[in-house]
Amino acid sequence: MRPTILCIEDHPDNMTLIRRIFRSDSYNLLEAGTGLQGLSIAETQEPDLVLLDINLPDIDGYEVARRIRASARNTLVHIPIIAVTANALRGDAKKAYDAGCDVYMSKPINIIELLDTVDAWLCKEKRGSIQ
Repeated sequence: MRPTILCIEDHPDNMTLIRRIFRSDSYNLLEAGTGLQGLSIAETQEPDLVLLDINLPDIDGYEVARRIRASARNTLVHIPIIAVTANALRGDAKKAYDAGCDVYMSKPINIIELLDTVDAWLCKEKRGSIQ
């Protein structure tokens, strides 16, 4: 079964890039343009991994991560969250980790690094569910 990735990203060009990278025979891609929309999709679709922009038009990615980690659904509490953001100032990575993100990646993204990171987390999740 193909893993499902939820991308929460409001910038159309960034979403197009993510779509090109992850829409294939290897992944199912869910898309959200706002934090609240992303939370709703996460609750109803229970993706295997979240790619999360921090600068969103309604609630920021930090709040999205905190709400996912506080979810009543155990599967969401432990879902890998990869922050993919243009925020690259000192302290931004710590804020992402403190909010519940597992990985912090700054934009512009390195496509190979992103694919390797996603694959590593999805393999880790698969191994964890087998045990």
